[in-house]
Amino acid sequence: MNDDQLLRYSRHVLLDEIGIEGQQRLLASHALVIGAGGLGSPVLLYLGSAGVGRITVVDPDTVDTTNLQRQIVHSLATVGLSKAESAAARIASLNPDVAVRALVQRADAALLDELVPQADVVLDCSDNFATRHAVNAACVRHGKPLVSGAAIGFDGQVSVYDSRRAGAPCYACLFPPSAAHQDVACATMGVFAPLVGLIGSVQAAEALKLLVGTGEPLAGRLLMLDASHMRWDEVAFARQPGCEVCGGR
Repeated sequence: MNDDQLLRYSRHVLLDEIGIEGQQRLLASHALVIGAGGLGSPVLLYLGSAGVGRITVVDPDTVDTTNLQRQIVHSLATVGLSKAESAAARIASLNPDVAVRALVQRADAALLDELVPQADVVLDCSDNFATRHAVNAACVRHGKPLVSGAAIGFDGQVSVYDSRRAGAPCYACLFPPSAAHQDVACATMGVFAPLVGLIGSVQAAEALKLLVGTGEPLAGRLLMLDASHMRWDEVAFARQPGCEVCGGR
């Protein structure tokens, strides 16, 4: 690291759990972020400010005025622009150390099979089960750690799915693809603005821990937040032998 970087990241360097070596790992890391909306906003801002050297962000949507209530990576000036490019511009203004690749397209299986092997960590900040299952399946296929979050109304959840760990479950162990899951949209149900900030911040924290190699990740534990009462609950779960995605691995 140069002198400017030592100053910028000094509060990380001061932490015994990170230090210079850990910060250098972050600068050399590549994070793939699926979604630049409510969850993606704090994720991208914290990964960018923390100095994750390369970030690829995938989102097919454009910034709308209704997004600004909670999607803090965007602004009035970027309404009408693609969310991926809006987020990339914001990170560039925040930290010149970070190279951001913005992809304005949907994260389908073919794209994920191209992008996931290149990443050190994948963060699912999408808003539908189809994308979550596609991201999870790609992470299992390519042996990459996944940090997944979800938020609607006043309720949020977050966990880490890391197929590199012996016996660790994947997303499909908890939410089988064949089970009926109903997607709920913010446009019809609403979402408490700080909720996505809380869940997205936990996602960013888990990703940074994985990249540095410190602490204990949320693998095998689902952290759930009831923001209306500000109560966190944790549920432990295990790999399912009959899982459609990882059960045979």
